[in-house]
Amino acid sequence: MEVVHIVGGGSANPLLCQLTADACGLPVIAGPSKPRRWVTCLFRHALMASFSGDLASVRSLLRETHPTITYRPEHP
Repeated sequence: MEVVHIVGGGSANPLLCQLTADACGLPVIAGPSKPRRWVTCLFRHALMASFSGDLASVRSLLRETHPTITYRPEHP
């Protein structure tokens, strides 16, 4: 693994995200923090699009429309 993704309510908690980055020793990308049903629907759509071989455009769309915050490990 190169990065940890946190989505939903947990991604809105900076302490949780930073502690996760520190504990894993990996960057944490947090977001989106919309209601759980919305995030589930969004990622279900992204998963279905990835099966059609269009994963790069789905990732690009998600990055452009849903801001994220990256937390880097502070303590080795």
